[in-house]
Amino acid sequence: MALCRTGPNPIPGSYSAQNLSTKLIVPAPLRFTRQFSNLVRRKRKGVCCSSLRNAASASSKESLEDAPTTLSVCLEEETDHVIQFKMSDFKILDTVSVGLGGRPDEVIFEGMVKDSGSSLCNTRVVLRQLSSAQAQRRGKRAIEVLKKLVRRKLLYHSYSMQVHGYISLPASDASGSFILVHGYHGSFSLRHWLQQSDWLPTLEATLALDEESVRKVGEDFTGGPAVSRQLRLVRILMRDLLIGVNYLHSHGLAHTELRLENVHISPIDRHIKVGILGNAADFYKDGSNGSSLDNLDRRQMMIAFDMRCMGFIMAKMVMRELMDPLIFAKFKSFLTKGYDPSCLREFILEILGRSSPYGNAGLQILDRNWGAGWHLLSLLLATKPSQRISCLDALRHPFLCGPRWRVVPSMDIIRWGLGSTAMRIREKYIYRQPQQSRLAHFIDLMEMLNPHPQPRNWLELLPGKWRLLYSTGKHVGLTLRQPPLRVLVSDVHLTVTRESKLKDNLSFGSDIGFSVMIGQDWPHDKAGKSGRLQVNSLFTLRSGRRLYLKQDKTTEKFFFGPSSNVEALAQKFKGKKWRKIVPFKEFPSSLPAAKLASGDIDVRMNLDDPLNRNVDTARNVLQELRTQIPPEIFDLSRLVCGTYVDSRMLVLRGVNGSALLFTRSFVDRNGSS
Repeated sequence: MALCRTGPNPIPGSYSAQNLSTKLIVPAPLRFTRQFSNLVRRKRKGVCCSSLRNAASASSKESLEDAPTTLSVCLEEETDHVIQFKMSDFKILDTVSVGLGGRPDEVIFEGMVKDSGSSLCNTRVVLRQLSSAQAQRRGKRAIEVLKKLVRRKLLYHSYSMQVHGYISLPASDASGSFILVHGYHGSFSLRHWLQQSDWLPTLEATLALDEESVRKVGEDFTGGPAVSRQLRLVRILMRDLLIGVNYLHSHGLAHTELRLENVHISPIDRHIKVGILGNAADFYKDGSNGSSLDNLDRRQMMIAFDMRCMGFIMAKMVMRELMDPLIFAKFKSFLTKGYDPSCLREFILEILGRSSPYGNAGLQILDRNWGAGWHLLSLLLATKPSQRISCLDALRHPFLCGPRWRVVPSMDIIRWGLGSTAMRIREKYIYRQPQQSRLAHFIDLMEMLNPHPQPRNWLELLPGKWRLLYSTGKHVGLTLRQPPLRVLVSDVHLTVTRESKLKDNLSFGSDIGFSVMIGQDWPHDKAGKSGRLQVNSLFTLRSGRRLYLKQDKTTEKFFFGPSSNVEALAQKFKGKKWRKIVPFKEFPSSLPAAKLASGDIDVRMNLDDPLNRNVDTARNVLQELRTQIPPEIFDLSRLVCGTYVDSRMLVLRGVNGSALLFTRSFVDRNGSS
């Protein structure tokens, strides 16, 4: 049972978990012999952490008077922390909750404290018998950690499984020599909650969500669509978990074992418990708080490890498909290979598809608020430990803050939102002028806020594989046309490789996959003969500027100045929302850009049999491809500059002023990855 109070007299009683407990048959039950009755309970409730190291070898007949002087001093200091129990203090229950999840070197029992003289009388507890030396080290470490955390009892009781005490057995006993006694906080771990078919309403009922509780995450209402309810629940759980982990970090400890199996939700105080902290590690070696470089690096690495584990927990809570070990292995492999987590959306859409058995609720949650969920997930799972977000910054992130809370987004989040919104508009794209204007408007905004204007930044970020999302040039499809051959273009990729780190030369290669549909039934049958068009060219990257030209209608001459679209942007930037964010006071007539100078172009096209036998057919296919794809993709020499680049998005400009929007890709639907 989880104790609601932190004073010396906790609330007695037991929590009835009839619907949450599962009867299990223990394969190797603990046989209690007379040796348990020989244990002498200490007169004081405390025990020194250093004395626990010798508990396994101590005889049950040793008296307290024979202990050294240092032990007596330590007993005085630790008298209110843990209790040395004996087995006669408990009534062992015949059920074990499935969510407790013992290890191979642990045997778990549930019991009730029946000692009428104890403040824990009639309290349900967990007895964790630790047999191996490593398991006993975890149990003693949990008591040692309690010494650091007990100074702030309220947070300790709220966010950690309360360690009540231990039972020390003689070392000669074959069944083990140490039993850890800790609090009972419900039958299910967070993993078991998420595996339930009705997990959402059941967990809402367990947390007893009301208007007061949802206000703590910036919400106004309860209920609503399933996606809104799941987002609200994720916010509540993630914020509670982040507060608990930050509580550990502020005391110089790293959890190191943050997993769904080790996280429990107490139905009593409705808080998340982060485990018994048996593997918690100190930030500083030898207990020193020195500011040496080694200690700072050790602290950063430990915090980064915990935040990465938090990212995995958040991903599984939002996208329940990741509970499948095979899918999660692909997800983890993506990060292990060193790919940037900011491109997770492109990867997740590929491995999950559109026909997930859980629907697309997780994708909708992460896409809300300009893709704020994907941004937080990328910060939690960042490749470099120094780039991972901290607990306090994560608590201020817009994804975890409801609409009632006013959050001032950073420039990084604004750029992320612009790119995410452009991607969403592109996915719902139909050939209408309002959507084309909105996309062009967002691309212009991104260019104004380009975070990497220097060529050296482009040389680092530009290499990779990019998928074409949109072009502001002319769009020509198959509708209302009668071409000689029906060609359906699939994905268009642009691959950039750097020839040498000592040179500024880059190799550009466009790859267009397509299929040629033969027959009159092509509107219903899109299966056809596949083909591929490849264009390669070498580029040199130099520093340059993009000039804004405006045409005088009276003289029909061009002069330097913002065009009508750019003038609209200038008016927007003068508003209160953008005034503090825009890096310039007056709208400039030019912006820095990466100038691209191309060399020779190599064009190759492959067609499946029997289309490759006829030259006229190949010519018609090539002509149709040139009609549908942007001219800058077919003739790479038309690319003159790059105006925006980050780890996820890329904007290139053609010689005619049209913009090409790309997103970084790691999966090729045409076959290669």
